[in-house]
Amino acid sequence: MPKLSIITINLNNAEGLEKTISSVINQSYSNFEYIVIDGGSTDGSVDVIRKYADKLTYCVSEPDSGIYNAMNKGIRKASGEYCQFLNSGDWLVAPDVTERMMEGMPDCAIYYGNMITVQNGKHRVDKGFEGKPITLLDLFLYTINHSPAYIRRDLFGKYGVYDETLKIVSDWKFYLVAVGLNNEVVAYRDVNVAMFDITGISTLNLSLCREERQTVIRGLINNNIIRDLEEYASIRDTCRRLKKYPWVWFIVRFLNFAMKKREKHPYANT
Repeated sequence: MPKLSIITINLNNAEGLEKTISSVINQSYSNFEYIVIDGGSTDGSVDVIRKYADKLTYCVSEPDSGIYNAMNKGIRKASGEYCQFLNSGDWLVAPDVTERMMEGMPDCAIYYGNMITVQNGKHRVDKGFEGKPITLLDLFLYTINHSPAYIRRDLFGKYGVYDETLKIVSDWKFYLVAVGLNNEVVAYRDVNVAMFDITGISTLNLSLCREERQTVIRGLINNNIIRDLEEYASIRDTCRRLKKYPWVWFIVRFLNFAMKKREKHPYANT
């Protein structure tokens, strides 16, 4: 089974960091290294790192320029065939999840499982694309969840590391380039992998997320293609909303069927 590099970045989240570290070092899978990159925390995080230092392959606490600068530091220290990014406050749901994911792992560039979120006391299982082929339109609208994903490390040499000029969406940009524009092979396994901390920056700053996505799209994709993507995205969103109201959806389907029948009728236009 391939070697995995698990990378955790942290800044002033000592409690979350300890929860994350504990979930990683107790994994039953042994063929992995664990890298912790701290941004010069002042809240006790460094004490947590010292506490578990003998369980860590590499750790550092020094100022950085943001979350993607920290992730890139981790990538440059990694030696595994695949990288998993498990930020402080996120954690692996059970001691055997890494083993379950890595055993019989398919040949692929990116491999992902399920992400669990907790909101208002309720657990929600986010299966992402659930193994369906991922299109450019899919990534125009959504993303591949980061914490339950295993990214083949050589992709960072092929497409570059995370764009440090972005504050929130650089991991989405990476997926857009690697999968949406270059058709790298993605595989899925229906395993609950990671709990996601919904208090993170990308969850709380949705306006900046939208702004950065638009900047990325305009820089990577032809304007004519963007217009097509926006049109189909609007159609998909309308269909999704209609499905919430079955009677409206039934009427739309019936009218669509009737129009097609009319087009086929020899006297339809007389």
